[in-house]
Amino acid sequence: MTHIHVVTRDNRHLYGNELQQYFRLRHEIFVEERGWKDLYRPDGLEIDRYDNEHAVYLLAIDRERVVGGQRLYPTLLPHMISDVFAHMARRGIPKAADVFEWTRYFVVRERRTGRTDCRLLAAIQEFCLDEGITELTAVVEMWWLPRWQQAGFKVRPLGLPTMVEGQPCVAAAIRVSQESLDHIRKLAGLRGASLVRSGRLLPILDRVPHVAA
Repeated sequence: MTHIHVVTRDNRHLYGNELQQYFRLRHEIFVEERGWKDLYRPDGLEIDRYDNEHAVYLLAIDRERVVGGQRLYPTLLPHMISDVFAHMARRGIPKAADVFEWTRYFVVRERRTGRTDCRLLAAIQEFCLDEGITELTAVVEMWWLPRWQQAGFKVRPLGLPTMVEGQPCVAAAIRVSQESLDHIRKLAGLRGASLVRSGRLLPILDRVPHVAA
């Protein structure tokens, strides 16, 4: 059975092996499979400047094996859109304590036709609702838009499509809502809460810096 585990700076010491799997899978999928060569590292781990104490990971784990994952990061800190993709957000970059950036989403190849994808999409809405996060921002390939629409996500573009790594991509904001969570749960036949919270986890918004760095 696959469960979505919440990993923060409070409990990441409990997930050393799982985080190593997550970073290695990121390298396999984003560098080797999708060809993002700028992310290549000789150690085979895809880790960047945002994999720090402020990052929150939602990892899909089945019998100690990571089969999917995603990362959240506070927008009040310098983040990927503000640092790298600001030109894609001509309508403005949302920055607030209750707005987080959503990146490094993946599902392993053999699970892409099952429920793991839906579990991760439901988990992102569930986690944000629990934590008081009202909006997510992301830069994604254009094919994500109909996928989000099918999942019941409410999306608004932050700018026009731009070519990134040979693919048309868009910066977008996704509204967090109970309606979206209920929709994806119904679509996938999921019942009840899906998050596992191990260890003592402090509320995320209590730790968000109040002034952008």
